[in-house]
Amino acid sequence: MTATQLYQKINYLPSDLKSEVIDFIDYLLSKQTKKQPKKQPQFGCAKGQFIISPDFDSPLDDFKEYME
Repeated sequence: MTATQLYQKINYLPSDLKSEVIDFIDYLLSKQTKKQPKKQPQFGCAKGQFIISPDFDSPLDDFKEYME
């Protein structure tokens, strides 16, 4: 069915049924947007967003007694 044929058929409907057609079209469009698959994060996508201090792996002063 072409858009012209659809338009012609909608023009024959009474106004109350036209509003139902509009509601149904809106429902179909919202349903279509919900089915889009979610993007899966790719490895390395957060590169450069976090900064780790150079002394990250050095022992903490709070654990000196434990490490002895």
